Amino acid sequence: MRPGTTIYFIRHGETDWNAARRYQGQVDIPLNDKGRGQALRNGRILCQLLPQIADCEFVSSPLGRARETMAIIRTALGLAPDAYRVDPAIVELSYGLWEGVLQDDLPMIDPNGIAERSLDPFHWRPQNGESYADLLARTISWVDGVERDTVVASHGGVSRCLRAHLLGLDPRGIPELESPQDRVLVIRRGEMSWM
Repeated sequence: MRPGTTIYFIRHGETDWNAARRYQGQVDIPLNDKGRGQALRNGRILCQLLPQIADCEFVSSPLGRARETMAIIRTALGLAPDAYRVDPAIVELSYGLWEGVLQDDLPMIDPNGIAERSLDPFHWRPQNGESYADLLARTISWVDGVERDTVVASHGGVSRCLRAHLLGLDPRGIPELESPQDRVLVIRRGEMSWM
């Protein structure tokens, strides 16, 4: 990432699967009404940065919940809702066979996976899925190519990995980082704040 570059990172708004504590990963679940409200709130927050924010690059994950979030944000900014780039490098972590499963049901469905994850949450990989180590490598590859201020609509896992990389955090703590859906993360190499 070019020195002095700022990323305005927005996690997609809430979905019904988020509300139910169901693993989404790369399943394409739409925003619910609360999620649309969160996206609108974040767009209005970014309005405080007009006119310069309009000159940023705008990039979204290819999943519908991130794309809808981006469209709502751009509309709140008075910009064309569909004039942004989609990048598969910032799609959410794949939870493999856990996708679609309620968190409360996992101990019955995959007790071995739960036990293995508790030993090393950063390197553990669900069957047919990705580890946070995999996601971190993908995120680093993407962010190291960012050359100008960028507004991003993506996912909680990507947000966690982005912060670990740009802030020099111990990657083993990535799974425990918060990832709110109703705030804008403003991040540069070595510093961050929430709006």
